[in-house]
Amino acid sequence: MHMNAPTSPAILQLHDLGFSYPGQPALATGWCASLGEGVTLLHGDTGSGKSTLLRVIAGALPSASGTLTLAGVRLDAEPEAYRRNVFFCDPAAEAFDQLTARACTATLREGDAGFDAALWQALVEGFSLAPHIEKPMYMLSTGSKRKVGLAAALASGRPLVLLDEPEGALDARSIGCLWQAVASRAGRAGHAIVIASSARLDHVPKVPLAGCIELPLR
Repeated sequence: MHMNAPTSPAILQLHDLGFSYPGQPALATGWCASLGEGVTLLHGDTGSGKSTLLRVIAGALPSASGTLTLAGVRLDAEPEAYRRNVFFCDPAAEAFDQLTARACTATLREGDAGFDAALWQALVEGFSLAPHIEKPMYMLSTGSKRKVGLAAALASGRPLVLLDEPEGALDARSIGCLWQAVASRAGRAGHAIVIASSARLDHVPKVPLAGCIELPLR
């Protein structure tokens, strides 16, 4: 495991983290890390556990052991408050099928006091989502569903945003919009982004990395 030490105050602290699915090798055992402001790359090949680690960080896998502290809130002590501090979603999940893209966004931003509605509207335009915003999610293509989640994530005011292979199924124009928004958000004080990707993001020079986590963890 390679993890650059953050030069800014820690947004997320992971202490003695452990997780494994039954009958599978452990993803993490006694892992400690500290993530600061800016963009951290979670890098690994397909199947290395990137999505699983994002779910652990999001507080969505309660069987994980150890202590996770996000913006001063511990997951084990205040789970609801912890989860309000992190944005992570899978818009392709069936739970959103019957909602319109706009209603899906309203669900994702619930409890997000710092949500930037003007930025979200700009991202809707940048991702060419405007013609689809009133359609139910089940009618949207895979790429459009991902854009709904990305627009909500990048307009979020939560201290930590988790993005899983954000370029997946996106057209070139939308990829440009994505990285422009990430670069803009990366400079915000008190905020961090973790991007899980099988690519090194060398092709995105305008998004400097504050740190890198390599999977499998060592």
